[in-house]
Amino acid sequence: MNNGLKTILYVEDDLHVRTTAKLVLEVIGKFEVRDCGSGREALLAALDFKPDLILLDVMMPELDGLATLAMLRRMPHLAETPALFVTGLTSEADVRRYAEAGAIGVIPKPLMPLRLTGQLHSLWEQHALAAA
Repeated sequence: MNNGLKTILYVEDDLHVRTTAKLVLEVIGKFEVRDCGSGREALLAALDFKPDLILLDVMMPELDGLATLAMLRRMPHLAETPALFVTGLTSEADVRRYAEAGAIGVIPKPLMPLRLTGQLHSLWEQHALAAA
């Protein structure tokens, strides 16, 4: 069912959102999730983790999601890893900017916990079809 999607590096600075989403992804989605509260924490976690997907909040202090993704992309084992942004900033220009940064899609905030796994699967499958 996961079509190769088993592990996720999830970066979100809001503890409540991160905890809720991680729980849903692990319990309902059956994913292995390594969660991080900041871009810096993600860079450290990524040193010894090769996720199938990178899931990033856009608006975070210090390193925002775009800067974090750019730095993760410099790691050879993450250079081609699909990434999704989770954000309330979903204007056409914003979404275009995320795509230019290498994101395969956007999950809008506020997150709907019971829809999150389905949204991930849908975007993952669209990406797999486009890459085929």
